[in-house]
Amino acid sequence: MTAADREQELRPLADRMRPSALDQFIGQSHILGPDTALRRSIESGHPHSMVFWGPPGTGKTTLARLVALASGAQFLTLSAVMSGVKDIRAAVEKAQMARKDGVATVLFVDEAHRFNKSQQDAFLPFVEDGTLIFIGATTENPSFELNNALLSRVRTYVLRALTDEDLADLVRRALSDAERGLGDRSLAITEGALHRLVAVADGDARRALTLLEVASDLAEDVIDDKVMDETTATGLRRFDKGGEAFYDQISALHKSMRGSDPDATLYWFCRMLDGGCDPLYIARRVVRMASEDIGNADPRALPIALAAWETQERLGSPEGELAIAHALVYLASVPKSNAVYKAFNRAMKDARDHGSLEVPMHLRNAPTKLMKELGYSQGYRYAHDEPDGYAAGEDYFPEEMAPRRYYQPVERGLEIRIKERLERLRERDAKVPASQRRRRT
Repeated sequence: MTAADREQELRPLADRMRPSALDQFIGQSHILGPDTALRRSIESGHPHSMVFWGPPGTGKTTLARLVALASGAQFLTLSAVMSGVKDIRAAVEKAQMARKDGVATVLFVDEAHRFNKSQQDAFLPFVEDGTLIFIGATTENPSFELNNALLSRVRTYVLRALTDEDLADLVRRALSDAERGLGDRSLAITEGALHRLVAVADGDARRALTLLEVASDLAEDVIDDKVMDETTATGLRRFDKGGEAFYDQISALHKSMRGSDPDATLYWFCRMLDGGCDPLYIARRVVRMASEDIGNADPRALPIALAAWETQERLGSPEGELAIAHALVYLASVPKSNAVYKAFNRAMKDARDHGSLEVPMHLRNAPTKLMKELGYSQGYRYAHDEPDGYAAGEDYFPEEMAPRRYYQPVERGLEIRIKERLERLRERDAKVPASQRRRRT
């Protein structure tokens, strides 16, 4: 075996199978199909600066290499995780030297969202004057993670997770390719094992090829279910706590609950658990949902949510997860009201906008003789001593503020009765003569 053959053998399968031409690329037809802007840019040999945004294993690095190859440019790479301004300067110097020889430079920045604003700004003048063709790759939403100055100088392309058909095609190619893949071993895979491998890969081409390589080491002639049991024993779905997928899924969970769909709510809950999400995080969010979206339409929702959280803390999995599922299904099934949530936000805005208004004298406590002499608590009407336990016409707001109506109950659940009672009380307020109401400054 030659040194070159040995080097090829040592390279991971995912690297060996990396496409060297657009015709070998699998997936992303929405941006690489005939007459698309990106395909025209690559085939023209005159590419523009761009950002590839998508999940891991969707071909971001490969596309950047193809851009450089098609344009005859030198290909430089930086990882935002490992690199700093010094590395950016070194890459720029190489690009400037190549430019003197008439050679363009594609600078590929992996995990571009990890660079801070000043590091991102360091690219701007060299992208602007053509020294660099900048290609960034990110798994995070560029509109949140990349600064506007850089975004204005690039075009963003959204890459999608590969379909099951794409991944199955990729696996079959790797098994049949004797030069780059595993074709020299005459290795077969059963349909059931292929389906499982594709499912665990979860749209990620790199993961699919890595799993295939592990399975090939465990198999003799055929990759079957038994081999896949060993290969996928610890496989997890695509899920990045704190990343785009994480927030997309918790959003889907919350909105399914709010939309009163218990089945979709359960699905997204299980998706997050399957991806490795901490059940306690979801339990905390369920408590939030109970107050924000159920409120007084069904006050039982909050204690049920709190009980699920406590169950998860005390018992762990799987008992706690079932309790959270119980709470989620209940929340999704009962009447909804965001009246308290909206009232809270309105009241908080007033509290912030009006500053430290004094508590009216009649609402202040008077535990000492001096405080009584100063007028503290004078004129306060004790509600329990009033007819039906209500002091009609009383005013509890600061003197500088007109009374507000923050809380507007909806016509759902228990809030129907709450609304009816409040309306009756306000009718009593309206009957109190103006001369008997507390005057304000």
